[in-house]
Amino acid sequence: MSDMTKLLLKGIKAVQALPADRQDIAGELLLSLASEPAYELSPEQLEDLKLSIAEADRGEFASDDEVSAMWKKFGL
Repeated sequence: MSDMTKLLLKGIKAVQALPADRQDIAGELLLSLASEPAYELSPEQLEDLKLSIAEADRGEFASDDEVSAMWKKFGL
């Protein structure tokens, strides 16, 4: 593991402390990043993703009424 950057090693240690399902998500993401990317997120998209994960971690989800309104807005 000596070839890893300090930031990557810190990230892996943090992921090891997560529940198994979150570790699997992180593993899938790392494997995806290590392969030839079919699509790369823009810096803005990456920031949006980080914000969304933080909101989910805090339990900030849309209410049933908000979800219903969104579906109705798009005719679904």
